[in-house]
Amino acid sequence: MTYSIVALDRATGELGVAVQTRWFGVGAICPWVEAGVGAVATQSFVEPAYGPRTLALLREGMAPEVALARLLDADDDREVRQVGVVDAAGRTATHTGSRCVAAALHAVGDGVSCQANMMARDTVPAAMLTAYEGVSGDLPDRLMAALAAAEDEGGDIRGRQSAVLLVAPGRGSTIAAPGAPVPGAEAMEPWRLRMNLRVDDAAVPLAELARLLRFARGQEALDLADRLEAAGDIEGVLHAYRAAVGFVPEDDQIAWMAGARMIAAGALDEGLPLVRRAAAAVPTWPEHARRMAAAGHMGADAAAELGGLVEVPA
Repeated sequence: MTYSIVALDRATGELGVAVQTRWFGVGAICPWVEAGVGAVATQSFVEPAYGPRTLALLREGMAPEVALARLLDADDDREVRQVGVVDAAGRTATHTGSRCVAAALHAVGDGVSCQANMMARDTVPAAMLTAYEGVSGDLPDRLMAALAAAEDEGGDIRGRQSAVLLVAPGRGSTIAAPGAPVPGAEAMEPWRLRMNLRVDDAAVPLAELARLLRFARGQEALDLADRLEAAGDIEGVLHAYRAAVGFVPEDDQIAWMAGARMIAAGALDEGLPLVRRAAAAVPTWPEHARRMAAAGHMGADAAAELGGLVEVPA
């Protein structure tokens, strides 16, 4: 019912899994990932327990091939299962049962496994692997490229409905702005996911997943701005806010936050259009600033200045 990819980015140690299917809410049952441990996609006639049980065995140091074999040996319905596994060392294991619905097959590369069933064409997994290995960018970009390649080959014979992208942090990540890198990016805490994006029901789930990925990158840039602010790196803060706006130019919240910080740093010509655009979309942003000031999160003078700058003359 699904095509999926599990992969390790050897450069950063990030682990990821991405899936699309013609079924509601695939993110609740198929993808599993844990930082420093591995990633699992369990599909076909899904047994979700393959996810946490495989990760538990990998956590104990078991090789993916051995872990998957153990679970399959205990499963009377193994021939309707399809599972892909990669661990933090890049070792893979994949199973496509003999009773999975055609076209059902998989393709494996270095630190990556692509698997698919109920496909319109048997070329889907190989196309996914080629796209993943051939595209530049970070792990989310490469996972998205693999999903797009599957769709280009016809995808699920029944159509499309839901999609998911999960990425667990590794040793470090590069947050790239449109046209320029953002300095100072760091790996998140191991217990957090870098990306946790789900589309449960959509006419074109990959398009919606790509939109959510832009927002996630914008949020990463905002988080980076906070860390750089704490470190006293004002130029870095402004650069991170510019990146956030570049990723999600249509978002009024990001525009307001970025514009306010730019104005505070003296970049009035750059920040003023952003706060005015945000207030035009949501007129309550100046009131939000006043409430932030009342709670001690910004200066009262700064809040008043923002209100004055966006006030529309009578």
